Amino acid sequence: MERERTERQDRPERSERPAYGNKKARKKVCVFCADKTDYIDYKELSKLRRFLSERGKIVPRRVTGTCAKHQRAMTVAIKRARHLALMPYANEN
Repeated sequence: MERERTERQDRPERSERPAYGNKKARKKVCVFCADKTDYIDYKELSKLRRFLSERGKIVPRRVTGTCAKHQRAMTVAIKRARHLALMPYANEN
């Protein structure tokens, strides 16, 4: 029993371990925070298209690296653009 405990203590914490192999995982930075954007406009389609998948789905924040505040605002902007037919609900295929 003590042997198991010493082995566990020698092991680094889960957060300290690299994600894949020896590569160190980099923290993703929110694009909107970096640009100090106050308002995400639904008319800026070029910005919003970056956050859509090939099938037209909104990409989650763990993939894009946006913060929670801007992810919510971006989702609302995409939905507004879709409602006004500026962006498609689904891919054309």
